[in-house]
Amino acid sequence: MTSRPVTVGRRAGPAGLLLVAAAAAWVWVVTGWGGMRAVPGTMGLGLPAFLAVWALMMAAMMLPATTPVAALYARTITVHRAPRMVVFTVAYLLVWAAAGLPAYALAVGLGRATSLPTMAGTAVAAAVFAVSGVYQLTPLKDRCLARCRSPLGLMLRYASYPGRSRDLRAGAHHGAFCLGCCWSLMVLLAAFGLMNLWAMVVLAAVISAEKLVPAGPRVARAVGIASIALAVAVFWVPALAPGLTGGGMTGM
Repeated sequence: MTSRPVTVGRRAGPAGLLLVAAAAAWVWVVTGWGGMRAVPGTMGLGLPAFLAVWALMMAAMMLPATTPVAALYARTITVHRAPRMVVFTVAYLLVWAAAGLPAYALAVGLGRATSLPTMAGTAVAAAVFAVSGVYQLTPLKDRCLARCRSPLGLMLRYASYPGRSRDLRAGAHHGAFCLGCCWSLMVLLAAFGLMNLWAMVVLAAVISAEKLVPAGPRVARAVGIASIALAVAVFWVPALAPGLTGGGMTGM
C-alpha cells in the first residue's frame, strides 16, 4: 500500500525541482527585464553579463521540457539522488551557457546590421527566419528531437558511464542533443528581440510541444514551414522582426 506513493514521489521529485528552478528563472526575467523594449544586439551588455542573462533565459525556456528526461535519469540513481541531479542539471545548463558565446557574436553582428539601410536589415531578418526554418526540416533536427523525445537509449548509454563524472557527462551529453534540437528556435530571438518576453513564452511553448506532445515532430515541421513563410512575409511586414527592423515591439 505504501510503495506506490514512494514511487510517485521519486518520479515527481526531480521534475518538481526543475520546474521550480525554471519558475525562479522566469520570475527573474519578468521582474528584471519585463518592461524592456525588444532591441537588437546585446542590449548594451558586455560578454559576462550577456552570458549570465542568456543562461537564465535558457533555464527558463528549456528546463520545463527537460523534466521528463531528468525524472527518468533520476530513477537510475540509487544513492545521493538530489546532489547528483543538481550536477546533471548544472552540466545541462552549462552546455546552453556555452552556446551563449556564439549567441553573443551573432547579437553583436546583428546589432551592427541595424545601422544598415532598412531593406538590408529586413534581408538579414529574412535570412534569420530562413535559416531557422530550413534547419527545422532537416534530418539532423529530427534525430536530435527523437533522442529528446525517447531517451531510453540514452539512459542505457549513461548507465555505462563509470565513476563520479557520470552525472556531469550525462547532463552535458543530453544538453548537446537538446542544443542540436533547439538552437534554430533560439536564433529566432535575434529577429524578435533578445528580451522579447512574448517571443520567449511562445518559443518555450513550442519547445515543450516538440518534446512532450504526441504530435511533436509535426509541430517542429509546422514551425519550420511557418518560419520560412516569415522569411518572405517580413519584406512586406518588417514589424514581424522588431529586433532587426525596428518594428517597435515591446518586451511584454
